[in-house]
Amino acid sequence: MQDYFLVIALGYLLGNFQTSYILGKLIKKVDIRTLGRGNAGASNTVESFGWKFGFIVAFLDAFKGLLAILLVRYFFNVTLDAQGAPLLYLAGYSAILGHIFPFFMNFKGGKGTATLVGMMVGLNPLFGMAGIVVVMAITFITDYVALGTVGLLVWMIAGTIYFDIGIIPVLLALGGALLSIYLHLPNFRRIKNKDENRLTRVLKRKKVE
Repeated sequence: MQDYFLVIALGYLLGNFQTSYILGKLIKKVDIRTLGRGNAGASNTVESFGWKFGFIVAFLDAFKGLLAILLVRYFFNVTLDAQGAPLLYLAGYSAILGHIFPFFMNFKGGKGTATLVGMMVGLNPLFGMAGIVVVMAITFITDYVALGTVGLLVWMIAGTIYFDIGIIPVLLALGGALLSIYLHLPNFRRIKNKDENRLTRVLKRKKVE
């Protein structure tokens, strides 16, 4: 049980490293949460600062999820099997929770999609790379990042079931998907009302200087 608490603490603290907020303050001298859709995620960074800045944020946010998995693999000597998977999944999803609910930002962070991608790469590189293809393909086909995220969530659940690593990882994947969908409900409503920013429009928009 102590291992579970340690893993949760490790993942959550890693998730609290808010790339968009820190870089926004250091480089742009602005709180990213006061711009765009009001969150500290990579998508809002692209919308507010441009795709290059957004790519850096997405990469570093993904790295948090990857690092959480790699550290647990190393320090706890576990692999993606029925015994080790619960610790790995707890680490990854704790990092996602740390990103979404950072304690030093009044629990107002991003939505955790990039961190989920990094977690998936850490679990299984091919699985993670396929997830990147899924989210990018659906995003470019539909022109909506939120719909690409739904595809990624489905891929995560399907892969977790396929790995046959026990009920705990499946429950965590389902819980993580439900939380992500809840956080994206405003996006889905805007898509329905044709008020959501399309990816192509965001990429063409002039960034904040």
